[in-house]
Amino acid sequence: MQERERTIGIKVRKTEFEEIEPLRALYRHEANCQIIRDSILRRGFADPYLIFVDGQVSGYAGVWNQHFNHRVMEFHALPQRPADTLPMFRELLAVSGATHIEAQTNMPIMNQLLYDFASNISVENILFEDGPATNVSCPGAVFGPREANEEGPEGNWVVRINEKLVAAGGVMDHYNPPYGDIYMRVIPEARQQGIGSYLVQELRHVSYEKGRRPAARCDHDNEASRRTLQQGGLLPCGRLLAGEVRA
Repeated sequence: MQERERTIGIKVRKTEFEEIEPLRALYRHEANCQIIRDSILRRGFADPYLIFVDGQVSGYAGVWNQHFNHRVMEFHALPQRPADTLPMFRELLAVSGATHIEAQTNMPIMNQLLYDFASNISVENILFEDGPATNVSCPGAVFGPREANEEGPEGNWVVRINEKLVAAGGVMDHYNPPYGDIYMRVIPEARQQGIGSYLVQELRHVSYEKGRRPAARCDHDNEASRRTLQQGGLLPCGRLLAGEVRA
């Protein structure tokens, strides 16, 4: 077990996911938005850490061990420890050896820590939330469930024109409840015809039927996806940022 203690009484200890799971319920509640890395700790792609102040559990964190190694991807300090947030995070960086930090701009505390401790910050994803009702029509398009062995882009729901599959997508539900992440893809020869926006609109209905609030994300430089998501009724609500820990 890796741990380090300073005279200010802060200790950071690597742990198991089960030990931080109750704290994550508070973190999810306070976030009040889709957490796009929500499953990473549970799936073992990041190492969990417990943070103590004067011997009491006061927060937790997650640091990627795959894909974005040594990047802090989650941090939460209990509400009664606001004055200890900066030293807690500083100690986490020292113990974990993290070299990078990521944060959603619609999660204020983590976003502030990113700017306090990192440089060379860049945008990786645009985040979307559900917007007003839409009435996107696409002549000849039929939306419905995918048939067995039907070829084409990945997704449980498809759009067909003249009985040909031209787009597919779905709603991923491994994100923090009540959010679901809409994804979709249109075959190249059917793009720029409004089919993608129509599919997004219909997947919003599917999401609500599953008891999920629609959300989505796309790469920050993918203007076509951003336009499609917005025309389908989703609105930008934040960014996923990442930066290098300052020496």
